[in-house]
Amino acid sequence: MKHKQRLIFAGLTLLSLMNIANAQLPDPGVDIVAGRTALLITDPQNDFLSPKGVTWGVVGKSVTDNNTVQNIDSLFKAAKQNDIPVFVSPHYYFPTDHGWKFEGALEKLMHNIGMFDRKGALTAEGFEGSGADWLDRYKKYINDGDTVVSSPHKIYGPETNDIVLQLRKRGIDKVILGGMSANLCTESHMRELMEQSFEVAVVSDATAAAIVNEGNGYESALVNFRFIANTVWTTDEAVKKINASK
Repeated sequence: MKHKQRLIFAGLTLLSLMNIANAQLPDPGVDIVAGRTALLITDPQNDFLSPKGVTWGVVGKSVTDNNTVQNIDSLFKAAKQNDIPVFVSPHYYFPTDHGWKFEGALEKLMHNIGMFDRKGALTAEGFEGSGADWLDRYKKYINDGDTVVSSPHKIYGPETNDIVLQLRKRGIDKVILGGMSANLCTESHMRELMEQSFEVAVVSDATAAAIVNEGNGYESALVNFRFIANTVWTTDEAVKKINASK
């Protein structure tokens, strides 16, 4: 009887292992094709990425551990050197946005701390060096006259801005995605781009997220990146693929 029980247990264990193996997620990948592939960076702004930014207290460790600032720089540099179009989807709040009658948890926090605040939609007064401004080291890439800066998204995803239009109008259907923050704007852009039939490669260490009592946003995003995107690359992998694509 004991021998029979051991055989049954061994069989069940083997079956369980087979089921786990069969459940492993595939990696469809993304091929970089000239004229059809772009780099998209979400929120490369001071309030997320500078130690002086208003969120540094909760995102700083994740940004530092991932080497996020340097990794985003490496993506910008590789894309520019290899004629990969670059797009930026920024996050701005204008004074009229503070008139909203209801908000989600993070929206309320962002409004309370003045995150991404600008003086107005039709003025750049006070923009230079503000929390809404680009990180200084990225300005040579973003302000070069070639990078496409979309209208601002207002919560997390690109449903409220024109990034999809800007990509489509240039014949782009493949996106290399990085930026801030992992489980909010970056993940939301990934989700909507996938819904809009783009191929998306997320660069896992070119992003970061808040770590709060309720959890680690970066760890949450990594699971969803792998479940949803066509593929997930490190910055080193992305740069090698970009360099090899020319």
